[in-house]
Amino acid sequence: MRIAHISDMHVGSPHFVPNLMNRVIVELNEMKPDLVVCTGDFTNEGFRQEYKSAAAYLQQIQARIVSVPGNHDSRNVGYVHFEELLGPRHWAMDVGGARIVGADSSEPDLNEGQVGRERYGWLMDQFDVPADLKIFVQHHHLLPIPGTGRERSTVNDAGDLLELLIQSGVQIALTGHKHVPWVWRLENLYIANAGTCASLRVRGHTKPCYNVIEFEGTDVKIHRKYPFGQSTLIAHFDLASGNQYYRELEPLVQQAEPTA
Repeated sequence: MRIAHISDMHVGSPHFVPNLMNRVIVELNEMKPDLVVCTGDFTNEGFRQEYKSAAAYLQQIQARIVSVPGNHDSRNVGYVHFEELLGPRHWAMDVGGARIVGADSSEPDLNEGQVGRERYGWLMDQFDVPADLKIFVQHHHLLPIPGTGRERSTVNDAGDLLELLIQSGVQIALTGHKHVPWVWRLENLYIANAGTCASLRVRGHTKPCYNVIEFEGTDVKIHRKYPFGQSTLIAHFDLASGNQYYRELEPLVQQAEPTA
C-alpha cells in the first residue's frame, strides 16, 4: 500500500506557485497511490473562492483523497466551505489493512489549535479495531520541530493526545502546519511532518516537498519527494519487531561556530 501525504498548498497566497501544484498532481497521478492524505491549509484566508480553486486542483488527482483543515482554512468561518467543498472535518476509514483517522485541530481565526477532550472518546473508539497499521491525521504539530521558531505550533493538548495515540496502538501520525519536513519517533509512534507542497513560504534552506508512505506486511518506509526532484528515504522500520532500519534527516538548524 502506498499513501501520499501532501500539505499546506495555501491557494490565494502570493507565495503559492501553480506550477509546483501542477507538478505534484502529475507526479501523484504517475505514482497511483492508494490514498492521498492532505493535512490542511488548502487556502490562505479561508475564503470560498480560494476553496473552489483548491478543490479544482484536487479534482485533477486520480486517487482517493481525505483531508483535514488547517488554521488558515478556518479563518473567516472557512470551515463551512471546507465541509461543503472538501468533505468532513473528522473521519475514519480503512484502506488496505490500515485504519486511518483524521481530526480537525484548528480553531476559528487562531493559529494555535487543539483536538479537545470532547473528541478523545471518539478517537479511541475509531482506533479500537483490528488493523495492520494505524494512522492518525491532523494539521498541527504533535511535537516541536527544529527550525520552526517558538513552539506554540504544537496543539495545545499535545501531551494528552500523544498519550491517547500511543495507548491506542497508533504507529504513524501525519501532520503539517509550519512547512518544515521532519520525522520524530516517540516510543513506537512515528510522527511525520510534511513540508509545503506548493508554496515558496519556506524556512531556511527547506524546499517544497511532500511525503510518501509505503506499507507492505510489517515493513514501513517513509520517503520525502521534491516536486521536479529526487525522492529520499527518511525512515524505515518494522512494525512487528520495532526495529528501526534507517533514518536520515537533513539538519534544519545551523549550528553556531564556537567562540573563543
